[in-house]
Amino acid sequence: MFFPYYYFDWTYLLLIPALILSLWAQSNVNGTFRKYAKVTSRFGYTGADVARKILDMNGLYQVKVERIAGNLTDHFDPKSNVVRLSDATYSSQSVGAIGVAAHEVGHAVQYATGYAPIRVRNSIVPVVNVCNMLSMPILLIGVLMSWNSTLIQLGIILFSATVLFQLITLPVEFNASNRALATLRDKNILDTTEIKGASAVLRAAALTYVAAAVSAVMSLLRLVLLFGGRRRD
Repeated sequence: MFFPYYYFDWTYLLLIPALILSLWAQSNVNGTFRKYAKVTSRFGYTGADVARKILDMNGLYQVKVERIAGNLTDHFDPKSNVVRLSDATYSSQSVGAIGVAAHEVGHAVQYATGYAPIRVRNSIVPVVNVCNMLSMPILLIGVLMSWNSTLIQLGIILFSATVLFQLITLPVEFNASNRALATLRDKNILDTTEIKGASAVLRAAALTYVAAAVSAVMSLLRLVLLFGGRRRD
């Protein structure tokens, strides 16, 4: 019997909402940051000033603040103990830049205080990288080997590590933003109106992580539907 080579794979439909959410979230964070990058804080702090100020408030004098090239490439590097702020954040006095800088310092504080989710996330990064590299090749080999169910299931299990990483990332990012906003408000670094702007920027940034988690979960679901129930003939 002849079977057509091409057929409609309905499971791709699962990825469409996730793709739309990801595109919208990225556009939203860029647009929101651009909006509040034009709103200057009345106290005149730069992103670097705020990062240094909050670090010192928490006794993290050993953590450095450095400039890094790019736009929204801000991050905390626990290995080097450095908060790196992008060109758009480091010397800017905008509400958006201050919110981002405070968020990255929030990660430094998480690490210093032993916040459990960030410890777990950092500890599994090497394993997740290996799993991410091997999952698709192993699954493909299983398919090519007459639907070898053992290899297919192993590939799906390895891909699950990526999903787990994305899910653990959510509380880490939300907590860092909550710490940032509380500090900016309680220490009078931003006034009430400016806090709303910083909150909008961090909320938009958080949605990109939500979108990444949704994409990972839907990709895993698609793999399970495609291959999870198949058995070698």
